[in-house]
Amino acid sequence: MPIYEYEAVEDGEVIELLRSMKEADSPVDDPSGRGRTFRRRMSVFGVSGAADAQAAPAVGHVHSSSCGCGKPRGSCGIG
Repeated sequence: MPIYEYEAVEDGEVIELLRSMKEADSPVDDPSGRGRTFRRRMSVFGVSGAADAQAAPAVGHVHSSSCGCGKPRGSCGIG
């Protein structure tokens, strides 16, 4: 499932949610319970590099605070 970014209309806070594509534009409940309205943001990802640069060795996937596997850092067994 993809990770989507949503921005609060009232204060600009951005949250990330792991949702199916079918649910991407469905209403988002305010995680802090303040009744804010969230709109989906356009997320951009880019990669660049020199044509003669060596590729980094493949090591599985890298965990971050928003790992796509949905599990805490290091607990999915992939990275």
